[in-house]
Amino acid sequence: MTAPVRKVIHIDMDAFYASVEQRDDPSLRGRPVAVGGSRERGVVAAASYEARVFGVRSAMPSVTARRLCPDLVFVRPRFDAYRAISEEIRAVFAAHTPVIEPLSLDEAYLDVSENLQGLPSATAVARAIRAEILARTGLVASAGVSYNKFLAKVASDYRKPDALFVITPAMGPAFVEDLAIGRFHGIGPVTEGKMRRLGIRTGRDLKARSLEELAAVFGSSAAYYHGVARGIDERPVRAHRIRKSIGAENTFSDDSADFETLSERLAPILDKVATACRAKGLGGRTVTLKVKFSDFAQVTRARSLPAPVSDRDTLAQVSLALLRELYPLRRSVRLLGVSVSALDHGQAEAPRQLGLAL
Repeated sequence: MTAPVRKVIHIDMDAFYASVEQRDDPSLRGRPVAVGGSRERGVVAAASYEARVFGVRSAMPSVTARRLCPDLVFVRPRFDAYRAISEEIRAVFAAHTPVIEPLSLDEAYLDVSENLQGLPSATAVARAIRAEILARTGLVASAGVSYNKFLAKVASDYRKPDALFVITPAMGPAFVEDLAIGRFHGIGPVTEGKMRRLGIRTGRDLKARSLEELAAVFGSSAAYYHGVARGIDERPVRAHRIRKSIGAENTFSDDSADFETLSERLAPILDKVATACRAKGLGGRTVTLKVKFSDFAQVTRARSLPAPVSDRDTLAQVSLALLRELYPLRRSVRLLGVSVSALDHGQAEAPRQLGLAL
């Protein structure tokens, strides 16, 4: 007996933080807006589409963003407002399915194999959800509809902003073959670079590599790459998905062993981690510093704390102390990373409901 086709929707709010600010302050509408950071320091937490035209992106240092777009307007983030709107959006989701896997305040997977409104297709559900979010919040969501999480995520991003795109089971394998590797969810810039050096530039190139070939280079990630190159992704949508850590890292254009230089380079990384912790309303008891040296050797140092932390000052204090413990350094540093784990979620994972035309 053939297994029923899973019906997955990926919802992603368009430039969420920036769109909220433009909605609430009419003077910002139509202008390039960056949420977070400042003109001199920090990082961009979100950028409006008007700013993205100039190359401004989230996680970009504010000074770089200002250089790319001199007219960029910086706005302080209002995470309480974003969380309140996110709860309204989740309420829209919950009216259609109980199987919701939030990824952040503005993004989630929904399994609508069985939908609560009795709509005839997953596409109809996605269309209804987008309309309800717009009516309720005045904000625009993009949606991807497909038979697995990988393709639903690809679909939601395919024609952003203000998009609804569907990848059916009949389309999936061929669609992936023509997809650039850089648009594969789960393949970041470092892995993309490695694949390009191997001559892998599209899904078709990736599909041509055997599982054994991929495993020799990419280890445990090979099975995922091998599957998605064929339009296969068996991961279920997990309701109330538990996040294990929040982190960020950066590879530098030049290596350094100087403590003051490395301390300055930690600043935007700490900004990003603290911003993510606030956005998700999470703190963690363990802070980990990752250091990769010029010879690509890597070490981590961690410190467990008596209570969950998320504020930037505490993260900086602990991270710098861990960095100081590594001195004197025998090699210069090419990458630094900071993560927070042992997160305080305050809730247990709920069981997944097992599961209609896309």
